[in-house]
Amino acid sequence: MKIDRTALRILALLQEQADLSVNEVARRLDIPASSCHRRFRALEASGLIRGRVALVDGAALGLSTVAFVAIRTSQHEPAWLAAFARAAAAMPEILEIHRLSGTVDYLLKVVVPDIAGFDAFYKRLIAVVPLYDVSTSFSMERIKETTALPLGLARIEAEAQAPRPTKGARPRARAARGRSPRRSR
Repeated sequence: MKIDRTALRILALLQEQADLSVNEVARRLDIPASSCHRRFRALEASGLIRGRVALVDGAALGLSTVAFVAIRTSQHEPAWLAAFARAAAAMPEILEIHRLSGTVDYLLKVVVPDIAGFDAFYKRLIAVVPLYDVSTSFSMERIKETTALPLGLARIEAEAQAPRPTKGARPRARAARGRSPRRSR
């Protein structure tokens, strides 16, 4: 799918407020609703819009302990990774898993109610697959949290259409049938 400035503007609005209707996005961007609807469908079909979610306050639900678990393994076979992935999928405490370069193989972001909850999670984790080393750091304070991607850094394709005139600007006269527009004297 061609990613142009309009597509990025749609994505920016949805990252801010995912429950906006197509008509409301079209109104805010000053584009036709039919064009906006077509773009929505294309963004969804291409996988750029993976879904729409509600952001839930974990602390309000008693899920305020965030841990980052660094895992080193001595096994790098596909069978080990498949078993690890299956086990991790069954553990709802794991919010994210990243495979890393460097001395740590995997980094997990985990949320639990408290230290006792983490201990129970840890015991389940080390029982499912062999791990060489597990090290955990607990978050003391969340300084920044966002789900919004920095769309200003995205690579976009050049737009073929001419820029839209600004509001209040008068359109320039165009030549009709090869003749130049009349000039005032």
